[in-house]
Amino acid sequence: MDLNTRKQLPLFPIGIVQKLTGLTARQIRYYEQHGLVEPVRSEGKQRLFSFADVERLMEIRRLLDEGLNMAGVKAQLAKHGHGLTGTQKPEAEPTDEEVYKRLQQELMEGPSSRTASEFQGDLFRFYRRK
Repeated sequence: MDLNTRKQLPLFPIGIVQKLTGLTARQIRYYEQHGLVEPVRSEGKQRLFSFADVERLMEIRRLLDEGLNMAGVKAQLAKHGHGLTGTQKPEAEPTDEEVYKRLQQELMEGPSSRTASEFQGDLFRFYRRK
């Protein structure tokens, strides 16, 4: 199971999400009403939130704290491509071979005009046990 799939797993009930985000249950339900988050419902109709939902709620809170109204929050999220969790297309993670080829190319070309390597923090992949 890849990281994007894990982030989409509905794991947290609303009480845990409240503690993680600092939002009230009423606020979370309000954002759901406005279509900003779409928690999965269990068989007992309990809302279950994923890591991606929690991140999205924290982003919504940050935008509201900056002074945006609900329309501004929706526009800002749409502008930055933060689609709803159900409509969001997960970005495919490159394979180890693709990363190795790009790293090799970067090393052969020498330092570029970029300030940081594209692979900064990604080299752990070559040291993990198989």
